Amino acid sequence: MKRLLLALVLGTGPAAAQMSHDQHMSHMAAQLGLTEPGQSAFGAIAEIVARLESDPATDWSRVDIPALRAHLVDMDRVTLWSNVETETTATGATFTVIGTGDTVGSIRRMAHAHAGMMEGDWHYTVTDIDAGASVTVAVPEADRPKLRGLGFFGIMASGMHHQMHHWMLATGVNPH
Repeated sequence: MKRLLLALVLGTGPAAAQMSHDQHMSHMAAQLGLTEPGQSAFGAIAEIVARLESDPATDWSRVDIPALRAHLVDMDRVTLWSNVETETTATGATFTVIGTGDTVGSIRRMAHAHAGMMEGDWHYTVTDIDAGASVTVAVPEADRPKLRGLGFFGIMASGMHHQMHHWMLATGVNPH
């Protein structure tokens, strides 16, 4: 077993001599069954960077990885550092989302951005308040148990728009 690991680490053999460092490291990680980059924000950035680097048509003058990172920081702050009070309404719920310091701006940016992406059968109204935002969600009567079950963080995480939203931020397109 030690010899196998040493061979993997050192990359001995004819195939290793023909690989770039990045190819070699990817090959070694795949052989070991490793897929996680160690942290989810880093992983999201790494996924986007790999896609950009694999496309010869990438317009690097438009790429804005710092904008993607800022958004991922907002996601982290809202998810981990905000507090939510939920009030059931006649048509759904109102979520009062509050925080302190930099989290206040993160709450506002995330609430407005999400509401803009999610219009459909569910209707979102976002109002800035002193310590964050108030998010009112009106849903069809049949969806009210789902809304109660999801709560604020569930509605923020719902939908497969996140990946495209991140791609747009990273490639200099305003998704809002």
